Amino acid sequence: MQETQRTEISTLGEFGLIDKLTENLENRNASTRKAVGDDAAVLHYDGTTELLVTTDMLMEGIHFDLTYTPLKHLGYKAVAVNLSDICAMNGTPRQVTVSLALSKRFSLEDIEALYAGMRLCCERYGVDIVGGDTTSSLTGLAISITCLGEAPADRIVYRSGARPTDLVCVSGDLGAAYAGLQILEREKRVFSGDGAPQPDFAGKEYILERQLKPEPRADIVRRLAEAGIRPTAMMDISDGLSSELLHICKQSGAGCRVYEERIPIDYQTSLVCEELNLSPLTCALNGGEDYELLFTVPLADHEKVAALQDIHLIGHITEPSLGAALVSTDGQEFPLKAQGWNPLL
Repeated sequence: MQETQRTEISTLGEFGLIDKLTENLENRNASTRKAVGDDAAVLHYDGTTELLVTTDMLMEGIHFDLTYTPLKHLGYKAVAVNLSDICAMNGTPRQVTVSLALSKRFSLEDIEALYAGMRLCCERYGVDIVGGDTTSSLTGLAISITCLGEAPADRIVYRSGARPTDLVCVSGDLGAAYAGLQILEREKRVFSGDGAPQPDFAGKEYILERQLKPEPRADIVRRLAEAGIRPTAMMDISDGLSSELLHICKQSGAGCRVYEERIPIDYQTSLVCEELNLSPLTCALNGGEDYELLFTVPLADHEKVAALQDIHLIGHITEPSLGAALVSTDGQEFPLKAQGWNPLL
């Protein structure tokens, strides 16, 4: 009897699995302008404005731990990460639908707290909750959110538009969310021990907020438009800078050089990394969940983008034959590797 071949999903990783499942998909509708492969799908109906659609699922025990994640913060984050995908397409988020799977251990008050966080995020970014679904769960809490957004057809930015000599830019700072997660995990381990210890979060407020309550960078999209800058490629940083850079290079058919000394890392992140014996650079490259925007702009826009606050020039796009590499402070080049978080392991 011939054995059936079995391939473990964990060997593919999230994006490898997506590639495998979607490699033979064909679009049958003229309204489908861009399907799988970017931060959001692009649909065209009438006029010059395109509809952007993205969805994310958060699973208890995989994406969040309720030991240290307040339900209100979780609701806010669940919406924020979806809005971030629309921003990564250079679009404006408009509506969300919310679907929940709930186990019996959750009370009405719990779900009201979760929804309070969702509503707070929606109010802050001018987004409407327009529907969803609820069902029961045997394994805890699952949250699935779909976000609808819009953008003029000539303003949408994909991952595939980067060209040699383009500048590589990133908003905000990197590694803080991962550092915050490590602090939360440390305090969880301490709390599970003997006695009645109190969490030690003094001086770590910023990195904890970056983990528990990230913000989509809609302000960066707005400021780029006001400055007359249209990025050539863009995506948000959910799985780590290295992983996202490699996605842009792969889909653009290009290489890149990014410089260690230019990667923005907050002072509090560096202090916590020192305390935990972690490399701040490794956290920035591979930590993920920063939800900052990584994008490329033409070299001709150098002065414009350099004048904008909270945007950092970290490198440039090269010919594909040169590959993707990090240039260290002493001038050595190291190949970039996608070592960010893999939800399928």
